[in-house]
Amino acid sequence: MTTEAPAADRRRRKALRTRKALANAAFELVLDHGLAAVTVERIAERADVARRTFSRHFGSKESAALDVIRADGARINALLRARPADEPPLAAYRAAVLSWLADATEPPWPYRPRMPELLRLTLREPALHAAFHHIRAEAQRESTRIVAARLGLDPHRDPRPAVLAGAAAGALSAAQELWIAGSEEGGADAGSDLTALVERAFSVLALRPGALPRQRAEDGADRRTGRTSSTGSTGSTGSEGAAGT
Repeated sequence: MTTEAPAADRRRRKALRTRKALANAAFELVLDHGLAAVTVERIAERADVARRTFSRHFGSKESAALDVIRADGARINALLRARPADEPPLAAYRAAVLSWLADATEPPWPYRPRMPELLRLTLREPALHAAFHHIRAEAQRESTRIVAARLGLDPHRDPRPAVLAGAAAGALSAAQELWIAGSEEGGADAGSDLTALVERAFSVLALRPGALPRQRAEDGADRRTGRTSSTGSTGSTGSEGAAGT
């Protein structure tokens, strides 16, 4: 029994190394040559494994190229599962995401070379786009199960865990998409602002209903005609006056 456990651990580590080699090969080949030019056989050859070995780890080249995102989704969920039991779900998810972003031992995918390039490619390649959203949906379903367990609710009967997990995942997604767009416009170092974007995105979830700044249609009409509004100004008033800040 004592000899079986180390052997199983070695097999597990070898399988993880093989999976990582395949994922890295797919990632590099897709970015260097384009998705259409890359085959599963070519990925397996780059990773120095047999074609059937690829099939034991991945169902498609798209899934292999995006495996780092799947792994990081699992990391976030593991951090969420480890948060204090009495912490509110949205606060726990936010803390898990910030811990993931701050992990210096294994940098999260946004801080790895060429990741913005890959994410922008998902916008142009339908098959890659579908794989990306499938990975995100899988991670969100696991987040829902974790939130349900924390709240003692049945996620198959009660919508609240899915709503909370969806809101948290949506905040993270919004921050990431802004970061991807900013990295394209602002250069390779623009990703350093992702933590601040995550903080801003989650702060929206803490607002009371109706507290978001908005622009009233009549204010737009006032500016076009040059007339002042009934409040005596050409802009919004109260909390609406915070638009653009």
